[in-house]
Amino acid sequence: MRKLCTGLFLLVSSFQWICAQETDSLQFIKDNADSAMVLKSLPEDKTHQFSYKKLIVPTVLISYGIASLSIDELKTLNSSTQYEISEHKPDHIKLDNYTQFAPAVLVYGLNAFGVKGKHNFRDRSIIYGTSMMITSAITIPLKHAVKEERPDHSNRLSFPSGHTAIAFATAQFMFREYKDHNLLLGISGYSLAVFTGVYRMLNDKHWFGDVIGGAGFGILSTELAYWLYPKINKLLGGNPEKSQAMMMPYYQKGNVGIGFVKNF
Repeated sequence: MRKLCTGLFLLVSSFQWICAQETDSLQFIKDNADSAMVLKSLPEDKTHQFSYKKLIVPTVLISYGIASLSIDELKTLNSSTQYEISEHKPDHIKLDNYTQFAPAVLVYGLNAFGVKGKHNFRDRSIIYGTSMMITSAITIPLKHAVKEERPDHSNRLSFPSGHTAIAFATAQFMFREYKDHNLLLGISGYSLAVFTGVYRMLNDKHWFGDVIGGAGFGILSTELAYWLYPKINKLLGGNPEKSQAMMMPYYQKGNVGIGFVKNF
């Protein structure tokens, strides 16, 4: 299990290294003929710009998850991983129902205590709500379309892991909000995401491929949310100075949903 956790964390870490390269500032010098002054521009903000580099790791993770559904070698790895887990007979705990949201809770908690992130309350709520909606829109239909049986044979909704998708979506949200201010703080959410994914396997609810694919879908959902934010913000309309909008996920008795409130 240590190898599985380490491998998953290294894949995500490599993605953060790629993204970090895009945060490098681009400065240019402009000559002012009248005053003979040399000015430097502010660093270019690429927060909401689309970049193919940001799709590399989620694409790899999603591809692996899909491949694990049909490639015999990967299916064997799924089975052998679950067999190894069953040999240790771990206690089944339900913390993964809560740790999937923990990074997002940390973002709001840190902001409440004065540790500011990239966006204000309104903007990050729109981004996070969008991410959760995209995650649900991807994972729920896929579960019903693929119909992969869970390791515990409880139903045929195993692929992809919805808990893991939400966990990595929230971890990516935390990374995006804090990577420019405190990189170590930004990547800390991934430990909770890895914990969630591992415990979905320990609880006999998902195969290894389900967890890897879920991680990819979660990261992709948050990246899409940041890219779509300017368009969604424009559609919401209203004056940001005088209005407030909030989208927050909820989890109750096994059901996940999104709540939206807007005050004008």
